[in-house]
Amino acid sequence: MTEHWTPASWRGKPAKHVPTDYPDPAALSQVEQTLRKMPPLVFAGEARRLKSLLGEVSEGRAFLLQGGDCAESFKEFHADNIRDLFRLILQMAVVLTFAGGKPVVKVGRMAGQFGKPRSSPVEKIGDVELPSYRGDNINGMEFTPEARIPDPQRLIQAYGQSSATLNLLRAFAGGGYADLYNIHRWTLGFVNDSPQGARYRELSEKISESLTFMAAIGVTPETHPEMHRVEFFTSHEGLLLGYEEAMTRVDSTSGEWYDTSAHLLWIGERTRQLDHAHVEFFRGIKNPIGLKVGPTLEPDELLRLIDVLNPKNEAGRLTLYGRFGYDKIEDRLPRLLRATKASGRNVVWAIDPMHGNTLTANSGYKTRPFDRILSEVRSFIDTCKAEGVHPGGVHLEMTGQNVTECLGGARALTEGDLADRYHTHCDPRLNGEQALELAFLVAEKLKEDRVDLSKRAAVNI
Repeated sequence: MTEHWTPASWRGKPAKHVPTDYPDPAALSQVEQTLRKMPPLVFAGEARRLKSLLGEVSEGRAFLLQGGDCAESFKEFHADNIRDLFRLILQMAVVLTFAGGKPVVKVGRMAGQFGKPRSSPVEKIGDVELPSYRGDNINGMEFTPEARIPDPQRLIQAYGQSSATLNLLRAFAGGGYADLYNIHRWTLGFVNDSPQGARYRELSEKISESLTFMAAIGVTPETHPEMHRVEFFTSHEGLLLGYEEAMTRVDSTSGEWYDTSAHLLWIGERTRQLDHAHVEFFRGIKNPIGLKVGPTLEPDELLRLIDVLNPKNEAGRLTLYGRFGYDKIEDRLPRLLRATKASGRNVVWAIDPMHGNTLTANSGYKTRPFDRILSEVRSFIDTCKAEGVHPGGVHLEMTGQNVTECLGGARALTEGDLADRYHTHCDPRLNGEQALELAFLVAEKLKEDRVDLSKRAAVNI
């Protein structure tokens, strides 16, 4: 990995899950040339800011909340859906900040999360076998031969939708919608009538009382503008390397290469081979990046990957997302935590409790039991604490919509409920109520840590 890097050097390596079956390669090349001329979606300075904040997470002074759609779609693109997910992330962040006493770094899994690696290249229904659906920026979800043909024009549509999504997110984040004084207005309708809604309203009252006191002593959005807005960042899996290459530009300030399709990009569990194309591409961009870490990864291989992806051992550069499964995490995670800690590797450890807990219900729907998701989050925090490593954050597939895709939660969704509102284009997502319930769980664990630290500090005085 010492050879010269360029945005195109990945093309000389094996590339898993990058489609090679476009019927007209020249048309794909033309689309990529068009994308190279498009304005950047994000700016290098924003990516550097996120890296700085993630550096705070690595030191245990902040917490990462990252979440959004499994796979964005063209069909469900709507301003209300963007608003509801943004609002859910704000709600969860308030819960985490109030209990944990730490700032929350908010990263949406949106404005670019289209392509998905699939476990099988084909899908079969009855006697008909077709190429798998691979995300709206590659092919269509409809089970027809025509829809499943990769179409390069979909990349242009994905860019346009990402641009529009970012535009709205920036308006929400900086235009007053995220003002803490709006905390009572953030409650989602269907959550409002749930047990989590009651807990959230109680928390909102406490925060409102605090805001009233702060206003009385002169601390208002007018005197402290940071209360009027939030910092919000975007992320997606950097799967389609041709698209990512086309969006990679030289920063005029630093002279370094940044992928301007998102603030943070990550390498998936299926594409993290050390000598393959995705690792090659990611090692050269200066964005903060992530790496999914599954149950088959051994400590020595993880350390080699870290050395390639973060050779300068920079704080905030690399986030590791554990995705083990509730029944494997206690066996697999400790040895990885020990390896990074003992070797002094500067990384953020976060947990993705979604991908290791997927199963197929008797009804045929792919789903995730909520109790397994909660169990993996608990195990992650407890194991990190036992190993002396900061539990840095959570990475969730979730939506602000009232879907019925994951089993359990406060409303105890059953297999029979899945068909009611099963809308995902790929994997099952937590709905707003379930996501907020998980945020309260994490908040309670963070509060325990904060109380323990206070007690230890009092003993040492």
